[in-house]
Amino acid sequence: MLGLPSVPAFCQRPRDLRRGAALTLAFLAAVTAAASTGCWDREDTAAALTVRAETAEASAPEPPRATGTADREAVARAAAEAVADGKSGKKAAQEVVSRSGDRWGTVYDQGEYAAFAEGLDGRWTGVGLWARRGAEGRIEVDRVQPAGPAARAGVRAGDRLLSVDGHAVTGLAVADVIALLRGRADTPVVLNLSRDGADLTETVRREQLRTEPVTVRQLRDGITVIKVASFTRGSGERVKAAVRAAPPGAGVMLDLRGNPGGLVAEAVKAASAFLDGGLVATYDVRGDQRALYADPGGDTGRPLVALVDGGTMSAAELVTGALQDRGRAVAVGSRTFGKGSVQMPTELPDGSVAELTVGTYRTPGGRSLDGGGITPDVAAGAGVEERAAQVLSGLGVGP
Repeated sequence: MLGLPSVPAFCQRPRDLRRGAALTLAFLAAVTAAASTGCWDREDTAAALTVRAETAEASAPEPPRATGTADREAVARAAAEAVADGKSGKKAAQEVVSRSGDRWGTVYDQGEYAAFAEGLDGRWTGVGLWARRGAEGRIEVDRVQPAGPAARAGVRAGDRLLSVDGHAVTGLAVADVIALLRGRADTPVVLNLSRDGADLTETVRREQLRTEPVTVRQLRDGITVIKVASFTRGSGERVKAAVRAAPPGAGVMLDLRGNPGGLVAEAVKAASAFLDGGLVATYDVRGDQRALYADPGGDTGRPLVALVDGGTMSAAELVTGALQDRGRAVAVGSRTFGKGSVQMPTELPDGSVAELTVGTYRTPGGRSLDGGGITPDVAAGAGVEERAAQVLSGLGVGP
């Protein structure tokens, strides 16, 4: 059986996902829907909470809606009764969660939960595509990983996914679709697709894949762009290193667009790169109030903008909200997703794991982001980097 102590205690999923945000503020939209997925390491807290983040092979975010909560005792009881009758405990538990209206609540089997934990290290086994749910339950390819198995097979963003290994996917949750795409490395999976009205069939082989969570590049006038794709393990220190390496006094763009969340502890470390201690967020777990604080010694003088959009979720919203409320950064882009609930994992009798919503988190200014997201200080669609450069210029960067 999967022992919970062996996995990160707190996550912000996904929405990360994936199923993201250790505190588990994880937004994992689905374990593999990668959804969002943010989590905390065991040493950060005794509790096991999640704020979903999407993992590497994830889903594009779906519009937020009100989130209910599932009764964990009812979920555990349903699973135990099903196991006693020789039935699937996971399926019975998921039925209870679905009826509860807990949007972020989900149930993973042992393999799915292990895949989620693996994704928090920035690696996963799959075909390298991100999926989204379109109109009328259609499943569409949101994007593909360059040079990944799906890309090499010719799969394109915008393709409609009809079936995976003969299993029709229209109407399924993205998490369930991604679960079909996952599996052991070097095993084949047959994808039935539709493109411009024509049906296509592609056979691809699953591979062990990796993503680089933090990349850095330089723009004109010494501006440093730090792109954080997700808050996987080690990403917080990489952000700190990138800030230290940036030209003295030059501006920074912290690009959180499309970031589905991840480990809350890593998100707090990333925020600490720009703060000298102080509050990052508060959260509650069944009414018990708690707080997250930045490390002291961050760079508080460097001009900073945070780039955000509708794919900025969970732990990424936590960072944005902290920097915005603390007057440390100007947020540029479009409204963020709005995932600010906390999930806690509970191991069920058959070894599956139920993650149920238990509370919410708030920015230092007391804002709840769940359902509403963050409104940027400066709205920008196309040309967001150019707009951000203008903002930095107004802050004293450049000519």
